[in-house]
Amino acid sequence: MHVSEDLKHDPALDAPQTDRPSKVERLEQEGDIAADYLEELLDIADLDGDLDMDVDGDRASVSIVGADLSQLIGAKGEVLDALQELTRLAVYRETGERSRLMLDIGGHRAEQRRRLVALAEKSIEEVRASGESLSLEAMTSFERKVVHDAVAAAGLTSESEGTEPHRHVVILPA
Repeated sequence: MHVSEDLKHDPALDAPQTDRPSKVERLEQEGDIAADYLEELLDIADLDGDLDMDVDGDRASVSIVGADLSQLIGAKGEVLDALQELTRLAVYRETGERSRLMLDIGGHRAEQRRRLVALAEKSIEEVRASGESLSLEAMTSFERKVVHDAVAAAGLTSESEGTEPHRHVVILPA
């Protein structure tokens, strides 16, 4: 049997395409862009802070640590949320792709995550003891995500209900 030249298998087609960076490389690039943007912001605001970049699961993560950065956090984290959105926009402007970058300043989000996991664990125990669903207070999308993750890790289910700014988590019994 004769195989024509255009029907022969080309092993080069099996090779992975190397022109597109890997997911980790793309996330690292997001972190670099975000860090550059935030360094400029700190310079403009004349604030001292050190930047730490990481890839946390499926998102880039940038933390600013330093002396007093409370003005970059705000009373309830609203300034931090706004800075995160501005940083995501800076990344989008450079890459053309939507970013899920997480920004933390002065350990605020890390502490918030710890507090939310503790709340979720306490609430999970209440739901298990009562056998009834439990509605939590209104939360931001970040806060709801932390609670949903903690509930899923405990083997229960949860859902978000309501509309912003009153959207909240409901933990369901098993």
